Amino acid sequence: MKKQIVNVDHVKQVNSATVYRIIDQQGPISRIQVAEQTQLAPASVTKITRQLLAKKLIKEVAQQASTGGRRAISLMVEEQAFHFVSLKLGRGCADIGLFTLGGSLAASEHLAFDALDDEPVADELTRLLKRFIQSHAKSLQLIAIAVTLSGLVNPGEGLVVYTPHYRLRNYPLAQRLQNVFSLPVYLGNDTRAAALAEHYYGATKDSLDSVLISVHGGTSAGIIINGEVFMSQHRDVGEIGHIQIDPFGKKCHCGNIGCLETLVSNPAIIEQVETMLTQGSPSSLSVDELSIESICNAANEGDLVARQVLVRTGQMLGRAIAIMINLFHPQKVVLTGELMCAKEIVLDSINQCVEHQALASFRDNLPIVQAEVVDQPAWGGVALVKRALLNGELLQTLLNSDDE
Repeated sequence: MKKQIVNVDHVKQVNSATVYRIIDQQGPISRIQVAEQTQLAPASVTKITRQLLAKKLIKEVAQQASTGGRRAISLMVEEQAFHFVSLKLGRGCADIGLFTLGGSLAASEHLAFDALDDEPVADELTRLLKRFIQSHAKSLQLIAIAVTLSGLVNPGEGLVVYTPHYRLRNYPLAQRLQNVFSLPVYLGNDTRAAALAEHYYGATKDSLDSVLISVHGGTSAGIIINGEVFMSQHRDVGEIGHIQIDPFGKKCHCGNIGCLETLVSNPAIIEQVETMLTQGSPSSLSVDELSIESICNAANEGDLVARQVLVRTGQMLGRAIAIMINLFHPQKVVLTGELMCAKEIVLDSINQCVEHQALASFRDNLPIVQAEVVDQPAWGGVALVKRALLNGELLQTLLNSDDE
């Protein structure tokens, strides 16, 4: 009997999510059209939409043109009734954003973050979130908190398995924050969340299968298969930065030798330029003022040192991308990171390498493009909340909540 109740609840969640997803993707849309698209009974659609309307998750809008009978009322997702908070924890900093359900940014802050160990990190995150909510969302109805960070994450259990910037190991961060704020908390790897954000809002909206490569302090990948983040038993995959590229190269922080991110990452690129400058290579760059932006600008202006390093960076990255193409046969590859300031140089090197190392049938007509969702660092968390609505997890929580 208990199993039957669980199954009924699951069916309700699936059906509600299906209706909400169709309205989100195709609205304005009538109830009859929703029933046709979902193949649910019209009475079921009417019941579900009545619940969604009561909870202010959808709204009725102007009537559609008549086709000869009573004109149908259209339905759309309500984007302004609820807000949520998204936090991206970076190296020594935290970016926090307040968003509407439609993904509009209502407020944001970029803050220093100095804690290192597990409990101090959780305490500092709690303090920053409390202060942000008090400052920007005190009178708003918050429905969730999303947190993204680099490293290995178990989203299903809300665990930070490992992060390179902080001493968090198998730490139940989502549950810790949920206990404090009494809100659903969604935890994810920042690159995987960014790949999902591109799928929902950016460069891969037109693709069910894609790979996003992120080059920042390290190098990682987010893989989308059939519109979902590719995972392994609720654990992260896609650590492209630890593919061995140079067996005689530098030791990586992971313990291996010659990993991709020892050659392709912001620190690695700066180090390579610095080495060439100290060896006397002529350049417009100065050792004291090196940054990825200055290196990209110099390369764009024809600086030979900067250009040589970025060409080699593109070649190394191209090798790894060719492997990803051969493994996953994506419809599109997306790149994000500061080195995209010199995207023509980098993409040209990548494409040349892919041309030689990826399977011809997999690489033909394969776009390799720059990411579009890059302006707001906390945007990855928006995708986590969006996914929780579309798969019914957060949607069902809101439908089951008591009215205030």
